[in-house]
Amino acid sequence: MSMPQPNIQFPSPQLPHPLKCIIVEDEPLAAEILAEYVNQTPFLELTHVCYDAIKALDVVRQNPVDVMFLDINLPKLNGLEFLKTLLHQPRVIITTAYHHYAVEGFELQVTDYLLKPIEFARYTKAVNKLLQPQRHADSVVHKPAEHLVRPYYFFTVSKRSVKIHLDEILFIESLKDSVSIVTKSKAYNTHYQLGELEDLMRSDNFLRIHRSFMVAIDKIESFSAAEVEIMGRILPIGRSHKLYVMEKLGRGQGQ
Repeated sequence: MSMPQPNIQFPSPQLPHPLKCIIVEDEPLAAEILAEYVNQTPFLELTHVCYDAIKALDVVRQNPVDVMFLDINLPKLNGLEFLKTLLHQPRVIITTAYHHYAVEGFELQVTDYLLKPIEFARYTKAVNKLLQPQRHADSVVHKPAEHLVRPYYFFTVSKRSVKIHLDEILFIESLKDSVSIVTKSKAYNTHYQLGELEDLMRSDNFLRIHRSFMVAIDKIESFSAAEVEIMGRILPIGRSHKLYVMEKLGRGQGQ
């Protein structure tokens, strides 16, 4: 479904190439309208439309992305929580039906904040800001180096968003209706499926060893073909995971 748009002229920026952008939006109609707007913008090139943050994370990790149009109320992972996980954040334009996220959005250095339904004239005002040099608040410029290099995620624990650095995680265990993220000092229960976290935290250091366990490889103290040991805790290796686990840990077929 198309929305009527006024005849608005975009500037002709001197860019070496169009800015590659993605849309992260779980409502198909809203995504379609925004895609139409982007396709009419000469300095933007739409490369992906993602219907949840998990897919968007995969796209951002594997493809160059200059601009992200990001909804907030997304399935599996809230848009702002997703934004906090990115080490290298593209230019971000928030798209949402809710006013009350605006302050937090601008604290995360977003370029603009568009309220649905998004009018074409308001959209053009937002995207024209992409042609201006990006400004960073002092809090970002002077951020301690460790926060720039230590990846982390915010997980919802007892209705609070809790920051957990990935290098603190020993292993993650699937429980009946949640998962337990175990660090050296504490275990955090959060309402995710283990498969969702496996997709979210896909990296060389995390390894699914069992239908109920995912481990940090650098925390493994010893292992056999049947189990791994982390901080004195013995965790089983599932039969269907054995070959992959042994290959990942450098044991080939393993005995």
